[in-house]
Amino acid sequence: MIELNGITALVTGGNRGIGQAFVAELLERGAARVYAAAREPAGIDAGLLAAGAVPIRLDVTDPEQVAAAAQSCPDVSLLINNAGLFTNQRLVLTGDPDAARAEMEVNYFGTLAMTRAFAPVLAANGGGAIANVLSVAAMVPAPFMGGYSPAKAAALWLSTITRAELEPQGTQVTALIVGSVDTRMADHVDGTKEDPRDIARAGLTAVAKGEPVADTDWMAVDARARMARDPARYERSLAKLLHARELRTGR
Repeated sequence: MIELNGITALVTGGNRGIGQAFVAELLERGAARVYAAAREPAGIDAGLLAAGAVPIRLDVTDPEQVAAAAQSCPDVSLLINNAGLFTNQRLVLTGDPDAARAEMEVNYFGTLAMTRAFAPVLAANGGGAIANVLSVAAMVPAPFMGGYSPAKAAALWLSTITRAELEPQGTQVTALIVGSVDTRMADHVDGTKEDPRDIARAGLTAVAKGEPVADTDWMAVDARARMARDPARYERSLAKLLHARELRTGR
């Protein structure tokens, strides 16, 4: 169990979307300090800065910047690995063969780098917690999400392994399974999309309860249930969705 009131947290990708929502929600819940990390800190919401968010420059794929963040933020007790990349490219029949590697670098290796760098920091502060912001695409193979789905799946297993390795130091790890959210990353998605603040609220509630894996919204719950009931049928439905989208968009 983690007490969020008075905690010091660091949120990667804290300049927009779900990351920005986590920063806002943490401040609202009484966090003592929230580091809002972004590749371009100038893009961090002015209202959040006025409310006390501390901007830091951080590209999770840059080893020097990751190390500098761990050194300059020694009071962190909650690490939220939220920074992500979705290139909207197919995996095999792609127009950009480098896209999948870039998605793996941010979504998996970036999360791993942050976890390695901050594990000693969390240990020094009593154990603390890590929250990895993942996706339904981590739980089900989403063919319309190219290299993003495999990268998020890798980050899911990373979460489990991290939980086992850091258990002796008292660090809890929560993998957040997120559905469709109203962010720039999901501009191309049709249908109902969740408010990022609702995702942040659900995510922080799961962290506070110490849940190892948590669905943050209805789409996440529904997708996991459909996959569990009939994996082959759900896989076929996802393939149909891919081809229907190609017919509609020409991609």
